[in-house]
Amino acid sequence: MQIPHPINQSIETFLNQATVYVIEPSEGPANSRLRLEPLSPSSKGWLIKVEESNNRPLTLLSPISDRKITHPQGTNSPMLWNLLDYRVVELCKSYTIHNGGRFSGTVSKVVLFPNSPWTGAEDSVACCIFLEGKLGFMRHGDESWTLVDDKNFFYDDVIVFKGQFYVTDKWGTISWVDTSSLKLVQFSPPLCGFGNKKHLVESCGSLYVVDRYYESEPSRRRNYVGRADRDAAVDHFKVYKLDEEWGTWVDVKNLRDRAFVLGNSCSFSVSAGELTGYQGNCIYFTDIFDVRVYNLEDRSILTIEFDPCIGKSLCSHASWGRIGGQNLFRNI
Repeated sequence: MQIPHPINQSIETFLNQATVYVIEPSEGPANSRLRLEPLSPSSKGWLIKVEESNNRPLTLLSPISDRKITHPQGTNSPMLWNLLDYRVVELCKSYTIHNGGRFSGTVSKVVLFPNSPWTGAEDSVACCIFLEGKLGFMRHGDESWTLVDDKNFFYDDVIVFKGQFYVTDKWGTISWVDTSSLKLVQFSPPLCGFGNKKHLVESCGSLYVVDRYYESEPSRRRNYVGRADRDAAVDHFKVYKLDEEWGTWVDVKNLRDRAFVLGNSCSFSVSAGELTGYQGNCIYFTDIFDVRVYNLEDRSILTIEFDPCIGKSLCSHASWGRIGGQNLFRNI
């Protein structure tokens, strides 16, 4: 979908949509002609991210880093995978702004609402975080983005939660956006976390703030040309859950089976026990060392090669691209 550029309206700019799915094995093959044995019912599923486009095949991305996944190592021919043999569960959608085929470095996060499969992007409204921390809003057909609370530039993240846009500032104060008046309504008390960047994550119907701490103070993010969260090494995270009934923050020490994924374009939680390569009570993220995982229990950080699912079983079966609009995918 074509949209106005956040700064220069003369630059042709597009909004790309991607969807995060869980692919789960089912009872048996629906089409034996493909000669591809499905996973056994006891096997775990895979977490994948598929970028959609009207003029090219689907692209498989890492759900954490958004890097494109191509042919499995050592292969040069496509494999077919019949999705009728598997259960496909949609977790969330993400959006990125591109101009001239390249990612736009002026926006760090953009979300749309509604973002259901039955609603097109042209029927949605968008909210974004500009790189310098300002909050933007746009309706379909607008010729430019409108700044919300334009005197402040301290916003870190935006999310759609319970049918509304929610934002957090650098102090961990959560507000929701009144889309009719474009005013912010404070929803939580300040968290007063001392981390460098706040992330919003919805998990099991509750709202969490993940506070990211760097090893050393990075360049001032508001005046930094680039991605400060990608140009500094993470030291640790702290996790807080909002108690909506009492309006207080709860310090979370254990996520149990849940794993939080702080992706470059969206954040979400998954049940680690149901997925290949993911571990509960962990946070998956990117920084200067690329894809990494933080363990809340022992505060350890490990760098992983690419993506938890890749190289374990996903690429041994197939990579992805749509064939004739059917439920068949192939390498691209």
